[in-house]
Amino acid sequence: MVERLLGYIGRPFVRFYDTIENFGQFVLFQLQLFKLYPHVFKRSKTVLTQIEVIGMGCMGVVTLTALFTGMVLAIQLYNGFHQFGAEKFIGYTVFFSIARELGPVFASLMLISRSISAMAAELGTMRVSEQIDAIDILGVNSKEYLITPRIIATVISLPLLVIWFDFIAIGSAYMISTNVLGINPITYQETLMRLGEMDDILTGIVKAAVFGFIVSSIGSYIGYHTTGGARGVGQSTIYAVVYSAVAIFVTNYFLSSLFLYLDW
Repeated sequence: MVERLLGYIGRPFVRFYDTIENFGQFVLFQLQLFKLYPHVFKRSKTVLTQIEVIGMGCMGVVTLTALFTGMVLAIQLYNGFHQFGAEKFIGYTVFFSIARELGPVFASLMLISRSISAMAAELGTMRVSEQIDAIDILGVNSKEYLITPRIIATVISLPLLVIWFDFIAIGSAYMISTNVLGINPITYQETLMRLGEMDDILTGIVKAAVFGFIVSSIGSYIGYHTTGGARGVGQSTIYAVVYSAVAIFVTNYFLSSLFLYLDW
């Protein structure tokens, strides 16, 4: 009875220690990769292939998500703004919220569910089937060959996906606002052009680049260190998706706070 009680008390501390240790190993692993990034340009074809797989593979789901996000956001904002006669500000509010927050976060979540999960599963399968070991035995740096091209490709792809997301979401919000909700299109456009700033779009692009680096680093690290056969591959895929999604929300808070401080 006493041993079981002590086990319940000590288990959270053991898990916390394991979490700190795993995070430290992750940081050290990423530091080892920095010296390999200059060599990635020798494998430009590999990077372009990964951009096609990671970025282009998400175009469909990102387009659908952006389309309905813009429409729903316009409808919900109309319900609130209409009570105060401020419908003309819907365009700018949609632009601001999508460009700075919803675009980077939603596009990142779609990329995580579509590409980062596949990345972790692919690298995990290569690890448990000893393909990565074979690459190392052949004298090829497996980190340089498998990981850095994927990270660079994600850092390039996600900002482009965010720009596309912004375009579709803002366009769909405009169509719903002017054709369904009856907002004057001239007033809508004038308010948007007068209040909207390029800094809002640039903020979302910077966030997307940071998010791309974080989620690809997490997905590739977990996949690269997979153990336990087929079951381990499934667990690595789950961990990659969950940890990446949580990291996006945490990082988004700190980046939003930083940009707010810089705007002051």
